Amino acid sequence: MPEIDIENKPCSDGVAIVIFGVTGDLARRKLLPGLYENAKNGRLPDPFYIIGFARRPWSHEKMRNVLREGVYEYGRTQPIDDAILEKLLEKSFYVESTFEDQAGYQELDRVLQKIGVKNTLFYLSTPPGNYSTIVKNIGQSKLEVCPAGWRRIVVEKPFGRDLETALSLDNELHAVFNEDQIYRMDHYLGKETVQNILAFRFGNGIFEPLWNRKYIDHIQIAMAETEGVGTRAGYYDNAGVVRDVFQNHLLQLLSLTAMEAPAVFNAKAVRDEKVKVLKSINNISGDQAIKNTFRAQYVSGNINGQRVASYRDEPNVASDSITETYMAARLFINNWRWAGVPFYLRSGKRLPARATEISIQFTQVPLALFGQRNLAGDAPNMLVIQIQPNEGITLFLGAKAPGSAMNIEPVEMRFNYAEAFGGEPPEAYERLLLDCLTGDATLFTRSDEVEEAWRLTQGIIEAWKSQNLKNLPIYEAGTQGPHGADDFISADGRKWREF
Repeated sequence: MPEIDIENKPCSDGVAIVIFGVTGDLARRKLLPGLYENAKNGRLPDPFYIIGFARRPWSHEKMRNVLREGVYEYGRTQPIDDAILEKLLEKSFYVESTFEDQAGYQELDRVLQKIGVKNTLFYLSTPPGNYSTIVKNIGQSKLEVCPAGWRRIVVEKPFGRDLETALSLDNELHAVFNEDQIYRMDHYLGKETVQNILAFRFGNGIFEPLWNRKYIDHIQIAMAETEGVGTRAGYYDNAGVVRDVFQNHLLQLLSLTAMEAPAVFNAKAVRDEKVKVLKSINNISGDQAIKNTFRAQYVSGNINGQRVASYRDEPNVASDSITETYMAARLFINNWRWAGVPFYLRSGKRLPARATEISIQFTQVPLALFGQRNLAGDAPNMLVIQIQPNEGITLFLGAKAPGSAMNIEPVEMRFNYAEAFGGEPPEAYERLLLDCLTGDATLFTRSDEVEEAWRLTQGIIEAWKSQNLKNLPIYEAGTQGPHGADDFISADGRKWREF
């Protein structure tokens, strides 16, 4: 195990972030670039230490080199400022240990005593199967040198794989940490455009009066990916879209879109309103889950001019797998604002474009006053909040086309984040890491929120399991999705917005 060659220091107001699983991709691709951007903007406390914890036989210098390369490759603002990066890395140290070995935690305790900071942020950058072991060992170890400081823990999604395991993980976390010390990371909530949902709705007086069942026909929330399962096949074949995306990302976006205005803008008030939305969603289990969901699996097709394999032919995927790679769901929120308004959620892999967006379809005028054309079909009033990759907001309006006839055509009013603010928005991890360090839990999921999301998702999973299907409907890679999904929404007299 590499030695830490520093003198014992008295307690300071600094922070140490302990990254369990520091040798993995997340630390190199997201965490260190995010910390670097915060350091560059003078947002990190001083002193600030990075303690890596993993089983690989690395030295301190080996870890620093890997993290340095990650910042150079994935840093958002180029060129990299060498002086700032080296100052960040010179206070970085490595602890070599398995997650099960209590001796490793004793060494970690010794390192924390040497650097003498009051505050510690534990970051679980590991597969979910390691969470319980790490949390238990943190609880059995001292790992807190200065009692006046704080301890927090960051847990990456997924938070369990069903309701039972989510509740079990919650109990294990609460055995060591209080709820206000636990930061459940869903990086989607750190995206600027996701946060803009709240600013757009509650910071402007134009749209919020229309944000209800009287003026909105339906809402679509979509997350499309061109990629297949890649190296995640082992995980994905046991998860599918319903666990990987629906239970977290899509339901998070739904709750932000549908929530009431919080009394104040703080973590408790915002999260209280999100939980109210999840509790108000209609029962979706048994026959209702079958009726209100649709799932499918991709087969071979063309993506960007290249032929790609079927899902069942992907490495580490079972040849008879019925794991869904596409999912659509119809949900209703049973409250006064949204009664009767369907929310259509869908996500899929191997679709023709990468896009995450929220589409609000407003109701149409009751009469076509300006001629023979169908206003609802030709010039729908739609507001689209684009979350990725081109962050922005677009409003579709009907306007008179040039000519003597009164023909209404759709036109666009567009806000683009990069154009308006002169650059790409910060990466989600930049914001979320800083929130962890400052103690702002607004953009992190609370335990009751996770539980409600799993209760809803569990009903779908159990209903699907009861069907005992041998095969799923299919769709060709590179297409808009399965034909059955078109039938699913057209039965309501509506259609999907194309990617």
